[in-house]
Amino acid sequence: MKRITILTIILTCGLMADKYISVDLGEQMAYAYDNDELVMSGRISSGVPQHPTPEGDYTILEKKQRHVSNIWPKPKGGAKMNYMLRLSYSGIAMHLGVVPDYPASHGCIRMQNGFAQKLWKWAKVGTRVEVYGFAPERDTYSERSRRDRNDNGYARNTGHERERRSAFYDDYIIED
Repeated sequence: MKRITILTIILTCGLMADKYISVDLGEQMAYAYDNDELVMSGRISSGVPQHPTPEGDYTILEKKQRHVSNIWPKPKGGAKMNYMLRLSYSGIAMHLGVVPDYPASHGCIRMQNGFAQKLWKWAKVGTRVEVYGFAPERDTYSERSRRDRNDNGYARNTGHERERRSAFYDDYIIED
């Protein structure tokens, strides 16, 4: 009886661990905490000024290792968004993506390779996510990132870049 009680206490404490993710739009960083202890962090790329990532408190609603957008690119979708952690049903999620040193998405939170896979595995449906801060303005981007963007603030996207990015997404699926 004593062993069962101790085991129950240990399992209950483990289940009640407070996991949460904090996304700092100003730093373009995401941090994962377990009982207020930082367990991992990684660079992110949030939304451009025309499509900002909304601040707020979210809960992970869904996890998908392989996901294809039904919205982006417009009009029919098709963009690969692997290691997706859905934050809203209006199109906001965290997912694997190209992470330059500036905001470059249509509102989602892109995560860099390696970090995306680890966070996806660590987080559970129901994990809290807080998104706060202000993404850097266009004139605060580095000179290199200014050269890499078109006049609308988006990353330059040549045909070669699309092929490279498609290969990038396909190469980083981890099969369990």
